[in-house]
Amino acid sequence: MKTMSKIVTIVGGAMGAVAFLAMVIGFIWFCKSQNKNFSNRTSDTGSSDPSARAGFSSLGTQGGRFTIEELQQATKQFNESSLIGHGSFGSVYKGLLRDTVVAIKRRQAAPRQEFVAEVIYLSEIHHRNVVTLLGYCQENGSQMLVYEYIPNGSMCNHLYDSRMESSTRIEFKQRLSIALGAAKGLCHLHGLKPPLVHRNFKTANVMVDENFIAKVADAGISNLVQRMEEAGPSRTSSVTVFQDPEVEASGTFTEMSDVYSFGVFLLELITGQEAVHINSLGSNESLIQWVRSRLSSNNFVDHRLAGSFTMEGIRDLIRLTLKCMTFPGKNRPKMEKVVHELEQIHEKEMALTTVMGEGTATITLGSELFASK
Repeated sequence: MKTMSKIVTIVGGAMGAVAFLAMVIGFIWFCKSQNKNFSNRTSDTGSSDPSARAGFSSLGTQGGRFTIEELQQATKQFNESSLIGHGSFGSVYKGLLRDTVVAIKRRQAAPRQEFVAEVIYLSEIHHRNVVTLLGYCQENGSQMLVYEYIPNGSMCNHLYDSRMESSTRIEFKQRLSIALGAAKGLCHLHGLKPPLVHRNFKTANVMVDENFIAKVADAGISNLVQRMEEAGPSRTSSVTVFQDPEVEASGTFTEMSDVYSFGVFLLELITGQEAVHINSLGSNESLIQWVRSRLSSNNFVDHRLAGSFTMEGIRDLIRLTLKCMTFPGKNRPKMEKVVHELEQIHEKEMALTTVMGEGTATITLGSELFASK
């Protein structure tokens, strides 16, 4: 009987251990499954901005919701002195919210529950090269979005804003680094499940922080505004030089539409000019035709870049620009491929010009530019 009792005890203990192990495995599986959806919206490379995430958790209340009183206090009652710009969502204010500098976007609109759901989704996207959405407010006939503040503003300020003439010259390698950061941001958005198409990518939406690290702004905002206005009066969306001409024909935005817009951004980095001023023709391929016709010009590349690039580097970047803007859109490279090519161009340029400013002293393009390939 004693022997039988021992066997029962041993078997019972073993079964209890197995049951406990099964519970542990089940708990681990549950935790992983819960984190799967969130990690899908977070940088896989661990390059998420921890300060932005910390800001979201410490600033936001009830899912990132702020009160109108908080935002009024942060912006001195939305005073003109706090106004720093206007965008697709409305007026943009700089504010001090709980000892944190933020950017607050405000527009007049009736409250919508869909707005809250969409904002909560967008606020879960974290990547080093995407501006973080910290929260929202929907009160007093206004819809407001609260973002991390990016101190150096958009690339427009540094490329062709006449008021910024005294700013530091952005040399070729730095422009490549900014292009690479913006490409990584777009690539992350396209890699989400389902993919998030920006729909309004342009130079004005490429922000640079205090270290000139690029961050893509307004991700998902164009789609959000459209959805919020579906129930309201119809409004024709403005077509900009950054918009893929194929979208106007099909009415559909895709990842390839963003790639075209990114190509126009690269064009502005190369020429230092606003694309809207150089696009004087009217056909669908007018901008890319302009590029090809101007390649033989000695002033195609921004004169401020003289002495800061190699012929190989500028040639490869122009080639990539043309690939991004090619027709039909299905022949354009995916953003993942664009990131890879920019990394290669940047690495070569860094190797060939080890000291900032060592490069081609004069800009000679045209047949000479593509003569070797």
